[in-house]
Amino acid sequence: MKYTVKHKTLLMEYLLQYHSRKQIKIFLKYKQIYVNQNAITQFDYTLQPGDVLEIHREGIPKSNIDILYEDQECIVINKPSGLLSMSDGKEKDKTAYHQVREYLRKKDRQAKVFIVHRLDRETSGVLLFAKQEKYKNLLQEKWNTIVYKRGYVAIVEGTLKNKQGTIKNYLDESKTHHVYITKKGGKLAITNYKVLQENKGYSAVEVFLETGRKNQIRVHMQSLGHPIVNDKKYGGMSNPIQRLGLHAHILAFTHPTTNKKMEYTAPIPTAFKKVYTVNHKY
Repeated sequence: MKYTVKHKTLLMEYLLQYHSRKQIKIFLKYKQIYVNQNAITQFDYTLQPGDVLEIHREGIPKSNIDILYEDQECIVINKPSGLLSMSDGKEKDKTAYHQVREYLRKKDRQAKVFIVHRLDRETSGVLLFAKQEKYKNLLQEKWNTIVYKRGYVAIVEGTLKNKQGTIKNYLDESKTHHVYITKKGGKLAITNYKVLQENKGYSAVEVFLETGRKNQIRVHMQSLGHPIVNDKKYGGMSNPIQRLGLHAHILAFTHPTTNKKMEYTAPIPTAFKKVYTVNHKY
């Protein structure tokens, strides 16, 4: 790909006309961007009128996974709906864990990967893996104290009477792995929600978790009388977007050793636009 610059601008701003921010970062990381035949790795490089900008895709590792971020300690992906986070004992290869491991081993045969948390098979969005066991252990041991934002967008049936609120109760799980609200025992579950948009009998709801229980959002939305679309397990009767209407769009935490704020976001799925048309930036 070749472009001729007409006005003075920054490299990132110019390329955002044609590529996503994530893709541009990959180009920069693998030194695939050239200006006047010189490789450029700075996103804030200043382009001048008449500069010839070229992108050479050769050398970029091919992968079917949508990588949101990668460094020496971790890799963050946008997991698609329908893919297991890790093996359930029956399926071993068609998992996010397997795909990430194979991607890393193409670059380094000795590479290791460790899963830090999980998303349900039909839920898409931000999924974090550690490249070092020490990093994985630190994250898991301090998960409940260092994670300060876990956000989702859910497409639910109907329109909610209360446009925002907090759901707080206790959840337990049956022998058949069905999660339900209980008054005796169980684990505390707290969900904060806010309606983003209502459209054609459906609502787009932004959800932030204070606790991370299994199927928490799905059970809590059902408890309001507004189950997530295509969630047959928890009362969903319609399927307007041809998938489960739940997407993990934000994960943010304080790094356990450096205290650096880390925040990862995954774009709202295209399928959600059938119901949710607002273009939010995170």
